[in-house]
Amino acid sequence: MGPLQAALLGPIQTVTATPTRDNPVAPAQRSPHAHTKASRHQTTDATPLRSFRALLDHLATLTRNRIRYQDTNIEIETLTEPTHDQRRAFDLIKATIPLTIAA
Repeated sequence: MGPLQAALLGPIQTVTATPTRDNPVAPAQRSPHAHTKASRHQTTDATPLRSFRALLDHLATLTRNRIRYQDTNIEIETLTEPTHDQRRAFDLIKATIPLTIAA
């Protein structure tokens, strides 16, 4: 996982513990920490947990809209307000959010 993915998806945590089950074929049980993390759907710093696909879907909600007034040739382009995570993604790749479409 690259630094951008790690920063947006959250850290990968490795847990070293002794097995809590005697039967290796029995279904695995979640640790108390895993239950807490899964129930909150966020990391310890309150960042929402998302899968990579969910992250891409969220980033895709940053849209540019073209407004055309009826019976005129006036067109205005607007950009939706980026969320904290969308701003963070652009910051991590050291890019600005483009206000216009590059030709």
